[in-house]
Amino acid sequence: MSGIENLYVTRPMLPPLADLLPLLEGIWSRRVLTNGGPLHEAFEAQLADDLGVSGVSLVSNATLGLILALRQCTPGSQVITSPFSFVATTHAIRWAGLEPVFADIDPQTMTLDPIAAAHAITPNTGGILPVHCYGRPCDVTGLSALAAAHDLRLIYDAAHAFGAQHFGRPLASFGDLSVLSFHATKVMNTFEGGAIICHDLETKRSLDALRNNGIVDEVEVTEIGLNAKMSELSAAVGLVELPYVRCWLEARKQVDQTYRELLASVPGIDCPPLPDGLDSNFAYFPILVSADYPLSRDELYLRLRRRGIYTRRYFFPLISNMAPYKHLPSAAPENLPHANEVAARVLCLPIYPDLSLDDLRRVTDSLAEFG
Repeated sequence: MSGIENLYVTRPMLPPLADLLPLLEGIWSRRVLTNGGPLHEAFEAQLADDLGVSGVSLVSNATLGLILALRQCTPGSQVITSPFSFVATTHAIRWAGLEPVFADIDPQTMTLDPIAAAHAITPNTGGILPVHCYGRPCDVTGLSALAAAHDLRLIYDAAHAFGAQHFGRPLASFGDLSVLSFHATKVMNTFEGGAIICHDLETKRSLDALRNNGIVDEVEVTEIGLNAKMSELSAAVGLVELPYVRCWLEARKQVDQTYRELLASVPGIDCPPLPDGLDSNFAYFPILVSADYPLSRDELYLRLRRRGIYTRRYFFPLISNMAPYKHLPSAAPENLPHANEVAARVLCLPIYPDLSLDDLRRVTDSLAEFG
């Protein structure tokens, strides 16, 4: 496809450089680069206000955020989670000194099924780590009731969820704790970064110490923490991006709607509907390749790639089928039939705010042609 630009599953959005330069000049003037500088504190406060929560602890990435959030569980305990996610979700459980236990997903929402999670509970269960996959809400009501009934910590991997609302409430505000990602691939990015959302100042103080190696002051270290602090540079990027996010989400919505219109007449390509009550951030555009389509999902993936269209099989293979975890009893395929089926069929198409109509049609025309 010489001369034709490659299309990737996402492309980072950036604010005008002119907006960032004054903040960079301030950083250069103050020479405060990390450890809670003024831009870090401003970004943290703005996020807390936007989300309507008591506490936000900024972190250098969402994986470290998950590890710190999971420290709220009893060491050595089991944590029930979804196998249908990016591998960092389960890696964080291990790095926190906990044992992952997989439970199946709901095939409609592609998120952790509360009934399957209930069956996975044992006397050693200490928490539940569901994933708002593609920014689509888990069954927050069912999972909240399950966690409360068994006195379990409910910690959401909300890496995909920034900007999404569920019946008017920010999706990141659910659970005991929620962890956002501001990685370059997300709807809003700080190049690298993340945030832990909590609901009381005591928990925030604990998280703030944990992200700074457990340091309280110059002479006191109270906990075994990590260096997970966000830099002033990342906070500056976050501050200048925030005013643009709403516009970017609206543009993503238009891409999503156009995809649905153009793919409605392509047999064998199913576009999962958006859940009721979701004000989506349109972070991803997943399709499911059915048996009616003449190509398998993997064949389609390769054919599109040869045309310079780089889709992603999010999430294949399942975490439960990866070498570090496939030995676990809960990873047995018969325990996870819905997750295995969705993982074999799903393909995420390119979506970002400045994806042109011509490029969007290039994707959908290829799907129609192959079909």
